[in-house]
Amino acid sequence: MKTSAKSGEIEQLIPHRHPFLFLDEILSVTPEGTIGLHTFRRSNSILQKNLSNFVPGPLIIESMAQCGGAGVKLLGVMDGLFGLVSIEHAEFFKVAEYDQELKYVIKNIKLSGNIIKQSGVAYSQDVPVAEASWMCVKLSE
Repeated sequence: MKTSAKSGEIEQLIPHRHPFLFLDEILSVTPEGTIGLHTFRRSNSILQKNLSNFVPGPLIIESMAQCGGAGVKLLGVMDGLFGLVSIEHAEFFKVAEYDQELKYVIKNIKLSGNIIKQSGVAYSQDVPVAEASWMCVKLSE
């Protein structure tokens, strides 16, 4: 079983593509969770119209969910296309700046045939910037 993935391999795991792919690398995957990395670049066309100097919080949550979903796919325990359907909890502790790498530590809470429930913490320079929990459901085979 493969336990890491780089950018091109991630596109084989989840349907997201540039400019909406917010995951650069998966460092490790276990049945308990996934650790991944992403750097939000101001040059991304989605982010160019953002007037602040900080990464929008909802994109950090989306990025964590992408990391968790790619990790589950890499683990080989889930088949089909899953979509984010609820964010059960979200907290933001500090702003995340552009061009700084974020590290995601994702925990698998529940993995069943049709449901993925996860939680995660996003870190910038080893300091937590956000945490959230979410649920994804199977949309198609």
